[in-house]
Amino acid sequence: MTNDDVHLSDAELIRISDGEAGRDARRMENHLTACWQCRGRRMDLERTIADYVRLHREGSGKLPRMDESGARLLAALVQLSAAPVRVPPRPSYGRAAYGLVVASLVVAVGLVLYFSAFNVGAAPVPNQELTPGAIRTVTREDICSPGVADDFYPIPGPMASTVFESYRIANPRPRSYEVDYLITPALGGAGDIRNLWPQPYASGVWNAHVKDALEAHLHHMVCAGKLELEIAQRDIAGNWINAYRKYFNTAEPLPDHVAFSIDPPWER
Repeated sequence: MTNDDVHLSDAELIRISDGEAGRDARRMENHLTACWQCRGRRMDLERTIADYVRLHREGSGKLPRMDESGARLLAALVQLSAAPVRVPPRPSYGRAAYGLVVASLVVAVGLVLYFSAFNVGAAPVPNQELTPGAIRTVTREDICSPGVADDFYPIPGPMASTVFESYRIANPRPRSYEVDYLITPALGGAGDIRNLWPQPYASGVWNAHVKDALEAHLHHMVCAGKLELEIAQRDIAGNWINAYRKYFNTAEPLPDHVAFSIDPPWER
């Protein structure tokens, strides 16, 4: 095939821009000299990379670690960009328009993948680096006093805003989340930013209603002398979904817990 049939891939253009083309550099440079379309695409990609660097710097470099789904998305983008870009065999206005559409799609997909990969968002289980859990000094008598398990422990507005910011959730929708204590105060959990995260309130299988049921159950077990408080704290902080499965001996939430509720949703 000639230069008019197959163009350089985005991966090749990035390699040559970074000076990492190696033995392929001469072939790529010859192609760029003869192909105005690839020269234009190279300029577009370099501008996109420059914009990414600017966004990174404006964010003080504090981007969260990429999770597994984000890594898969970026891997798919790299695989997509490695495929040759083909255009119709004869020059035409439609050919130029096709090239612009392809370049626009590449940039759009890249931006979607970038913001998907680096957005932590709300999840049934909190990010352990942001929310490892925190406790206060209490005794079993303290937490087993009448009404403790039924009390509502509201989160101050500024602290709730800080929680959403730490999880990079902009403009959270009211009633969609519970700014939840990982270790509930009824089990000695502290009102500390390390013990809070934005939990889906009713969406998904493992939501705030199900966790409330676990909290009430663990509190009852501790106060009945059937479970040590430290073990209850450790299990719910480690992975509350696994704790639910362990203490209720079930793989999925029980039907009675779908609408179980202790704490209200976040309202603003």
